Amino acid sequence: MLDAAATAAMTAPAGRPPIERRRRLSPAALSVTNQKVGRAYSPIVIAGAVRLADFVLISSIGICLYLGYAAKISGFYWEYIAAILGMTVAAIICFQAADIYEVQVFRGQVRQMTRMISSWAFVFLLFIGASFLAKLGNEISRLWLSAFFFAGLAALIAERVFVRALVRNWARQGRLDRRTIIVGSDKNGEELVEALKNQDDSDIRVLGVFDDRNDARALDTCAGSPKLGKVDDIVEFARRTRVDLVLFALPISAETRILEMLKKLWVLPVDIRLSAHTNKLRFRPRSYSYLGEVPTLDVFEAPITDWDLVMKWLFDRVVGGICLLLALPVMAIVALAIKLDSPGPVLFRQKRFGFNNERIDVFKFRSLYHHQADPTASKVVTKNDPRVTRVGRFIRKTSLDELPQLFNVVFKGNLSLVGPRPHAVQGKLQSRLFDEAVDGYFARHRVKPGITGWAQINGWRGEIDNEEKIQKRVEFDLYYIENWSVLFDLYILLKTPLALMTKSENAY
Repeated sequence: MLDAAATAAMTAPAGRPPIERRRRLSPAALSVTNQKVGRAYSPIVIAGAVRLADFVLISSIGICLYLGYAAKISGFYWEYIAAILGMTVAAIICFQAADIYEVQVFRGQVRQMTRMISSWAFVFLLFIGASFLAKLGNEISRLWLSAFFFAGLAALIAERVFVRALVRNWARQGRLDRRTIIVGSDKNGEELVEALKNQDDSDIRVLGVFDDRNDARALDTCAGSPKLGKVDDIVEFARRTRVDLVLFALPISAETRILEMLKKLWVLPVDIRLSAHTNKLRFRPRSYSYLGEVPTLDVFEAPITDWDLVMKWLFDRVVGGICLLLALPVMAIVALAIKLDSPGPVLFRQKRFGFNNERIDVFKFRSLYHHQADPTASKVVTKNDPRVTRVGRFIRKTSLDELPQLFNVVFKGNLSLVGPRPHAVQGKLQSRLFDEAVDGYFARHRVKPGITGWAQINGWRGEIDNEEKIQKRVEFDLYYIENWSVLFDLYILLKTPLALMTKSENAY
């Protein structure tokens, strides 16, 4: 049912989406948005990084002790190395079984240390027992084994003390909180807020509630959380401050109201869930995801999160850095040609839409005469446009004017190599802004924009002079977001040169 509802909410026409016409938020909402909030850190990535650190730390200590002592006495045996790696893997499995790879556990000290010491001792007892049964006791250096146990334990304790300090600092900065807003300021909303706040070791931080109703059912506060505005205000609110989760406190029976709200909210790069804590209709346990003990039904998920985000970041930095080095000679030649062709600066800077509709500065090689530059893109470049220089025509046709955006990718980090192309903030189709021409236009900003993209290699690049072209761009961009993978990025990147040669009829 929810899949169908989600699809309907995404595809059904919603009229004019109230997104980029900046709304005036209530004083309560402004007080929240004025607070300084850092970027969120993924608990999944943190736990994975600690596992990796444990593996490297334990195996390195065991191998170093073996090479520094046991190998000099008895010679080098690969069996020792295999045993060290086996013990390391066993230790991580035991740590996992003891539930010490959780961010909430990292914040504590006594529970974390006791479980870790017990698990570490169990691994060595297991190894000693296995060695005895295999009659290998005389071949194992007791001094090496003792040194490995105590040195490994000391290193693990030191590492956990460091991780604890780091995690507690992140917690104070709010980087580990799941900043949540509740939709529904009534009795159901109040019960939901209370359930979330009463949980121990919860990472949910309720910022406030939103509700369209102005009658007696709409409360000014829900369990101490203030009403911040109406549902139409959520998009503007989420653009001004970090929001990680939108949680509906409305019953499933309010399907029509929920769908109307989803039409407005699905363009945001956040998780959207429907609370099921008060619903009498119960699904199978596997149908739910849980916020502590509160059951919820997933409606939309934020795209490219956790390890996917790490992989995309690495792809952009590593592959982008290589592309930048390879492109430097070409960029030097283009810069010289621009300087010789017409007076003015070589680079052109323009405000464009970035992730979550943030305004970012995008760099390009200047392709227009300097005195006719159009930083806001209020007038679209057309075929045989007299504002375009001779060199400008060539670099626009071949997209060489986009090469400086590699600096955005590698150094500024506000662009990706692959993603929806960033449009100018005043980009228009005839007299209408793009978001007025296409419903759900801003959903393409749920991920970082890119230098190239799925729409571009399929021919939807260059001038936008009719509604089909902008609709197709949005359609292909949304397909990319929903189907992203590193291999998909690599495929698009490799196809880009061919697309520039064969699908450039709209590039002027």
